[in-house]
Amino acid sequence: MENLSNSEIITLLKKNYLGHLAYISNGRPSSLPITYYFDEANNAIISYSSEGHKIDSMRENGSVSLQVEEVKSNSNWLSVLVHGTFEELSGSDAKSQLHQFTKGVKSVITKKEHSHPEFISEFSSKLYLKSVPIVYRINIIEITGKRKET
Repeated sequence: MENLSNSEIITLLKKNYLGHLAYISNGRPSSLPITYYFDEANNAIISYSSEGHKIDSMRENGSVSLQVEEVKSNSNWLSVLVHGTFEELSGSDAKSQLHQFTKGVKSVITKKEHSHPEFISEFSSKLYLKSVPIVYRINIIEITGKRKET
């Protein structure tokens, strides 16, 4: 196993949109898949969610991580781990970041999967939000990456 270079780490984050978000809930680690967009200019991850367990937990303890991977086999994979802090956005900032998220994820899907999603419901699990989405940013503190090729 070897470390990824900074440019390899950035490339992996930019060309993907699915990752596993880890957060602390009631003193225990939890993890689940999310759709994300890497905002390279601001060194941050953008995502959104409805109210619930995940958002409540991140409001209580803002230390989070995001793991993004590309796995070809058990002996051939790349993985990036982002450590950062949760920041809930509101107002016009939330609106502009949600727009950037939507535009960015659509672009990644077009390049990676050669499909052209029209609506956010085509690539996000939050098909029909019953309330206004909670838009959040993970402000990146540290990023590491590993590769295994045998």
